[in-house]
Amino acid sequence: MLETISNAIYAIDDVIWGWWLIILLFGTHIFLTFRTGFIQWKSISKGIKLSVTKDPDAEGEVSNFGALTTALAATIGTGNIVGVGTAIALGGPGAVLWCWLSGVFGIATKYSESLIAVKYRVKTKDGRMQGGAMYALSRGLKWQPLGKILGMIFAVFAGFASFGIGCATQVNAIANIVEENVGVPGWIVGIVIAVLTAIVIFGGIKSIANVCEKLVPFMAIFYVLGCLIILGINHDFIIPAIKTICTLAFTPGAAAGGLVGTGIMAAMRFGIARGLFSNESGMGSAPIAAAAAQTRNPVRQALVSSTGTFWDTVVVCLMSGLVIVTTVMKNPSINADEISDGGVLTTLAFQQIPYLGPVILTLGIICFAYSTVLGWAYYGERAVEYFAGRKVLIGYRILYVVVAAIAPIVALDVVWALADILNALMAVPNLIAVLLLSNVIAKETKKYINDLDAWSDEPVPVIDD
Repeated sequence: MLETISNAIYAIDDVIWGWWLIILLFGTHIFLTFRTGFIQWKSISKGIKLSVTKDPDAEGEVSNFGALTTALAATIGTGNIVGVGTAIALGGPGAVLWCWLSGVFGIATKYSESLIAVKYRVKTKDGRMQGGAMYALSRGLKWQPLGKILGMIFAVFAGFASFGIGCATQVNAIANIVEENVGVPGWIVGIVIAVLTAIVIFGGIKSIANVCEKLVPFMAIFYVLGCLIILGINHDFIIPAIKTICTLAFTPGAAAGGLVGTGIMAAMRFGIARGLFSNESGMGSAPIAAAAAQTRNPVRQALVSSTGTFWDTVVVCLMSGLVIVTTVMKNPSINADEISDGGVLTTLAFQQIPYLGPVILTLGIICFAYSTVLGWAYYGERAVEYFAGRKVLIGYRILYVVVAAIAPIVALDVVWALADILNALMAVPNLIAVLLLSNVIAKETKKYINDLDAWSDEPVPVIDD
């Protein structure tokens, strides 16, 4: 019975992640790149500067940096470590290029979805900011019945997705790495993570943002330093690895260490799917955090949010990919063709650093995964509150903590497949939102891009919670 269910899930995953979704997702990235006037080339530096610039007099619950790190906490997770390795194992080295390209062009989509999330956000009577694709759809589309239906669909899928992509896969990864390297049983790890999660998420967005502001910069720098050390060890294979990645992204073939490119379809499918899992551009999740930010106009926070995709995929995922490919090419004893587990490839790469390698990887996965658990708890809350009301939030938090506790005993491969499906189902209504509201996005960009200190003249509506 369980095998039948698992096979059905895998079959659905294959259908959903067919050419149609790849074209929709990547096509939207490219369309919005042109529609926003190549926003990634012109404004990444502005976004980075704004991310550390406070705007305390503007409406919102948390700072620009708090909103960004909360979003980064949710996006920089096991997808950056295990996910990249999985993409290489299933799609070949060429998947790294498609993952990276999904990040480069996805910056425009992250910018766009965050812009409309801030523009159409609302606030409750007690001052809590609510925003995201569900509000952009229900308030932004001229045909409101369609917008409300699509908004509800997005919120339902986002609420369910939080238990998979945000919780189960992350805690499972923590439990596996701790059990392998420290010997602590997975069920104990699950209970500890559940308790730590409960302590933070019951404090709301401010509590989550406070933790993420401290955890995210530390974990990112720590992991990147580890990658730089490995790339230093493998320096003579960096150029050959880049050539291999670019070649096998488009054609079948083989390279050193059993690295095999199975063609453009597999490389695109797994590269873009892992890219979406990693940076979430187009999924509509990060804008939920962006909507809570203190910002004087929508473009200002949209620029800040877009830097999340830059750091997550253009930098961190690329480094993970280069680390794995150079390691396999440098070490003939590693036969990547016989390894289907991305985590194994990543572990082998970090074992090149004497003594400290496994420690860096273990701490990196723990920090990355735990921060994702916190960030997605907030996303899930906002989604569930949208379709079920505030009264269910306590129940949602309790269930979220329970899922964290039992995640170490769940079959991870099935959970990953379910996460892929829910990611896609979330992305579709969100992509519809940014495409149908692209005129609004272009208009707002033109209005504020050269005057980022300007104040929006649109008040944030107050709703009954």
